[in-house]
Amino acid sequence: MAITLAEINALRQKTQAGLMDCKKALTEAEGDVEKAMEILRKKGQLVAAKRSDREAAEGCVLAKVDGNFAAMIALKCETDFVAKNADFVNLATKIIDAAVANKCKTLDEVNALTIDGQKVPDLVTERSGVTGEKMELDGYATVEGDMVCAYNHMGQNFLCTLVALNKPCDETVAKNVAMQIAAMSPVALNEAAVPQKVKDTEFDAAIEKAKQNQIQKAVENALKKAGINPAHVDSDDHIASNTEKGWITAEQGELAKQIKQQVAEEKAASLPAEMIQNIAKGMMSKFFKENCLLEQAYIDDNKISVAQYLQNADKELTVTDFKRYTLRAE
Repeated sequence: MAITLAEINALRQKTQAGLMDCKKALTEAEGDVEKAMEILRKKGQLVAAKRSDREAAEGCVLAKVDGNFAAMIALKCETDFVAKNADFVNLATKIIDAAVANKCKTLDEVNALTIDGQKVPDLVTERSGVTGEKMELDGYATVEGDMVCAYNHMGQNFLCTLVALNKPCDETVAKNVAMQIAAMSPVALNEAAVPQKVKDTEFDAAIEKAKQNQIQKAVENALKKAGINPAHVDSDDHIASNTEKGWITAEQGELAKQIKQQVAEEKAASLPAEMIQNIAKGMMSKFFKENCLLEQAYIDDNKISVAQYLQNADKELTVTDFKRYTLRAE
């Protein structure tokens, strides 16, 4: 049967699918709009299945506040071109609006929502069929508190943060903390909130680094006493190349290798355990200061911490929760 342009345009308005896709679907469905829509949905599912091994590294991250509740979500795709498409952003907006309106706490709850008569996963699959790109929802997170704030970095939809505070405050203060979270990417609220597994891993790494630093210092001092520049012999490749350049002699190269091995072994065997522990504890203090939100130096005044910045606004003010999500590698 002949399919009219009006019928094709009507289907396009409902599905946002391409002109030829709508025509083919209507032809296959013999003009039945509901069947044509189902055909387009199935096509979207096929596209998603075919591209399931592709990485959805671009997308649109949005955040929204409703009273004492705030949420953010990422609708991911494969290319920046699709990520900036108005229909794609509109879909992400509909999803975050519905999620916040229904106070969804998890991504499963978001996926259970119905928008415009369709389940959220079906809407995403349908849009995937239109663009031909893999799409997926990710990064759903929420905060609740007496004061909440959402921040979309530069309004570019690639990095969003949420922050909850223990009491109402100037919106500028809350926004500044949300911007701090965006800029400094804290891993926890404070030292107590850092997972023990993370603490253990970082402390083990600090112990090893402390040992290596002490060994390296001993080796460098021994090389200097032997009249050898440590920078010229920091690897076997450098020893070979610097010997060819005439910067060190072959004898110095061999001597450097002997010194490095002997001094490293002797120093490793005689490192005071208590000293290494103390150095590692100092490294951990630095780790907490750099990675715990309330202990971080405030970005607009590094002479004070974020906690002090909040207390300057209100002595009882503090952060109770925060979330951060970005599409960019860091």
